[in-house]
Amino acid sequence: MAEQGGCLCGAIRFEVREGAQPVHHALCHCRDCQRASGTPATSWSLFAREDVTITGEPASFRSSERATRQFCGKCGTGLFYLNDAIFPGQIDIQSATFDDPGRFPVQGQIQTAERIDWMGKLDSLPSFERYPG
Repeated sequence: MAEQGGCLCGAIRFEVREGAQPVHHALCHCRDCQRASGTPATSWSLFAREDVTITGEPASFRSSERATRQFCGKCGTGLFYLNDAIFPGQIDIQSATFDDPGRFPVQGQIQTAERIDWMGKLDSLPSFERYPG
């Protein structure tokens, strides 16, 4: 079965060809990802572009000389990262936008030089299944 996903409002949908596996799936701690997502880290699944079909028209933002970030122009959901200098012919998909975000296990963490220090201490914090009452 093909893996599918999309933005919060449903204006942008994508499908990864059945059987396609990510080249890598990593949690990125770089400052650009932090600022673009408003979160301490972003998970990315990298696929061959030919294995991904996108429905709808994502908005684009040139975040550096060679990188383009794509998102839904209606709801703002971050979706894709393109950089032919480091990922020729490939597309990074924000992993949490898959309908089943746990489908592809994360394989590592990257750009940890910019990781927020408290991210390494999460296991020592109280944890709640839902918002605490």
